[in-house]
Amino acid sequence: MRFVPLELPGVYLVESAVHTDHRGFFVERFQEAAFVGSPVASRFCQDNHSRSLPRVLRGLHYQVDPPQGKLVSVIRGRIWDVAVDLRAGSPTFGRYVGVELSDGDGRALWVPEGFAHGFCVLGDDTADVVYKVTAPYQPRGQRGVRFDDDGLAVAWPIRQPVLSDQDERLPSFSAYRAAPAFA
Repeated sequence: MRFVPLELPGVYLVESAVHTDHRGFFVERFQEAAFVGSPVASRFCQDNHSRSLPRVLRGLHYQVDPPQGKLVSVIRGRIWDVAVDLRAGSPTFGRYVGVELSDGDGRALWVPEGFAHGFCVLGDDTADVVYKVTAPYQPRGQRGVRFDDDGLAVAWPIRQPVLSDQDERLPSFSAYRAAPAFA
């Protein structure tokens, strides 16, 4: 496994070898020994799986109390995955990085604590996203910022996304900036 640093400090693309033949492919998405001593967490407490229809956009979400790091990969379909730096003291505060992940590319995105996460489904197929997390989900700690906030200017590659009612009501980035959750 390779841990490739991206433009935002702490965010990594994790690349795994994909072994293909006439039957399909095989990939190790996580191997604890490879993660120990890497810049990415090696201990996770929960695996989550979401299925999303074409044009669905989820996010931008983050969790406080406890904060949560995520290792995101796709087991069916394609997504554009985004991490936004919400650490108020960071030189990259408010900046984002986006990468395409798909079921056969052997790649995962590490989104550390202090970042918001979101993704949208690409193409006409359903996407299954699996992510390992470093802290259990706590509804009381779930937060977010609007996916289309002008202050973030995330260049989502889809038009007219399908959103949840919750994501429609997320606060602006300027509201977050006035009372940041992460230093």
